This record gives sequence, C-alpha cells and structure tokens, in this order.
Amino acid sequence: MAVATFPIAISPVGLLLQRQRTTVKFAGTSASVLRNSPSKVSAAEGSRNSKWAIALSLVEQSSPKPTVDVERLVDFLYEDLPHLFDDQGIDRTAYDNGVKFRDPITRHDSISGYLFNIALLKRLFNPNFQLHWVKQTGPYEITTRWTMIMRFVLLPWNPELTFTGTSIMGINPDTGKFCSHVDFWDSIKSNDYFSVEGLLDIFKQLRIYKTPDLETPEYQILKRAADYEVRKYSPFVVVETDGDKLSGSAGFNAVAGYIFGKNANMEKIQMTTPVFTKAIDSETSKVAIQIVLPKEKDFSSLPNPNQEAVRLRKVEGGIAAVLKFSGKPTEDDIIQKEKELRASLLRDGIIPQKGCLFARYNDPGRTWDFIMRNEVLIWLEEFSI
Repeated sequence: MAVATFPIAISPVGLLLQRQRTTVKFAGTSASVLRNSPSKVSAAEGSRNSKWAIALSLVEQSSPKPTVDVERLVDFLYEDLPHLFDDQGIDRTAYDNGVKFRDPITRHDSISGYLFNIALLKRLFNPNFQLHWVKQTGPYEITTRWTMIMRFVLLPWNPELTFTGTSIMGINPDTGKFCSHVDFWDSIKSNDYFSVEGLLDIFKQLRIYKTPDLETPEYQILKRAADYEVRKYSPFVVVETDGDKLSGSAGFNAVAGYIFGKNANMEKIQMTTPVFTKAIDSETSKVAIQIVLPKEKDFSSLPNPNQEAVRLRKVEGGIAAVLKFSGKPTEDDIIQKEKELRASLLRDGIIPQKGCLFARYNDPGRTWDFIMRNEVLIWLEEFSI
C-alpha cells in the first residue's frame, strides 16, 4: 500500500479514468454525449495506453474467453462509476483483491488501497465526477472518459481543481473482474508514476481566483488541457448594447440599467456574472457589451428595453475554449491572450471560429488585481472527446 504522503493526499483522480479519443462530436451550437458511440484511437496514443495496460494488468490481450462478458462489464461501469463518491460507493466485488491502480501521482496494489484512495479524496475534496463514455478497447480492456471537479476544503479559499482524461480498466480473463486501473490526464504529457509534471499541475490549480457568489451561465467542462479548457455551454440570454473595445466599459450603464429596472415593466432583475464583451472578428472592429440574464427568465416573457440601443438576444450555447487569467488587462493584453488561445487550439488540431468573448467576473473597484478572474472564450466549429 502506498504511503499517504501529501502528493497522494491531493491526488485528484485516484480512481478516475485515462486519455484516449472518441468520435463523440460536438458541432457548432448544439452537442450531446452519446453512450456507446463508436470511437477511433490514434496509433501513438493506443500504443502508449496499451503499454500501461499490459504492464499493469498482466493480461494477455488475445481472443477473449467465452466466460468474460465484456459488454456486460461496460454496462456495469455505466451504472457503477457514477456512485464513486456517494454513500452507495462502487461495487468492490467487481475488482480483484490485488487490483493495481495508477495515476500520475498515486499507486495502489490492492482493493483496500484503491478504496482508501477514494475515501481520501471524498474527505479532502468535494468531488464531482462526470462520466462521459465507456467502451471496449481491447479483448480484456475497457476505456472510460471522465471529468473530475473538486474543491480542496483544507484551504480557506477552497480552490477548484479540474482534471479530465481517460482510464484504462484491465480485465482478468480468469475471474472476469477488473485487475488494473490506469489514469491518464489531459493536462500533462508525463503520465507515468511518479510524475513531477502531474504534481506541479495540482499546485498550479491551488492559486486564488475570486468568483462572486452569483449565477453564471451553465457549462460542463469536457477537457482541461495544460493551457485551456473546453466547455459545453447551455443556451442563455443576454441583454446587450454596442461597446467600444474588449477592455472597455462603454455601454455598461445602459445594460445594467435594464436589469436595475429601466425596462418596459420597471422590473428589477437579479445580477449575474460574468460581464461579457464580444468581438465578432479578429480586428475587434465591432464590439458588444453583454450581461447574462438569470436562467429562470424565459426569453418571451422578458420586458422590452426602454432604450433603442439596448437589445435582448438568445445565445444558443455550444462548445467554447477558455483561457483563464487574473489582473486588470489592457486591450493589448486581451488581444494577446486571444492569440495565445487560438494558437493552442490550432496546435491541437481544434478549429476555432472567428471573434472572441472577454469575460469579467469581478468588480474592478472592489477586487485585488491578483485574484480577479478573467477569461477569453472562443467558440469552436466542432469538438471530439
């Protein structure tokens, strides 16, 4: 059993799942994750993952014995893994007593160590585990894709740690039980235990970002890379007017006035976060400033604005890449961040749309620069996990 050192204590995916790709696609403004959808795994990635799976499971990947019902195990994981951190927990009888678990900073070689790691994460964090898909990827191998979001409760600012990736589950052909579980994180290149890069990735996420306790647009994190996130946004409604530049505040008083009662019904509407400024092209020749309206507000029932320059608009949602940073950025800073994000996406073979959004979560007059939360968002043409 591994010693409970600090790196183990904060291991975020000590029971998660690894890195491979499927052809589950999110296109334009609408998306869904499909269970049991077909997948394609790159040769390089498949070779790397198979090396881990074979080394740890000691399972010969030959034709499966008739007694191993892999399809049944796929269905089992769809049902069992969502209970990873709730009171029910996972079914330990599905695992060999000597199951081998590995992630970049944690390892255990028994079911008791495996369950200890789950209990430790549950105690130190408030885990939110999201299972995207499960599929057979070898005669005695199942791969899962997941997102894990946790808050480190021992620190007063409760930092949020996010990990996405895949897990390779090796099956013992003699018992029909899982004999290995290896996690791969999307955010690092060195996934072998013990990964210094993995430990640094955790420490990087412990920094302070101030997010007001206000409603925000709903989104699901599909992937967290080293330098950006990919999110699936649900539809939302904004009140907007023309602005002057991405870093500017021209027009804010007009849209804020709408939610403070300057509308046809003199209705006051709850404030949300962030405030968006939107550029429709790379030259930022036309900019709009937007406030997101609460999701409880139906678009058809919203009061009309009093000012002709103020308008209501429904955003259909979709898939966006996001780069987070702090401080009070200038226009040049925001444009540089947009260029960095766009370059990272193209590097990874992801096609971005034109334009961008700049999101400001904080009141600049009431928030220290170093804890301010800012984001640049770029909508994507399509995205696969």
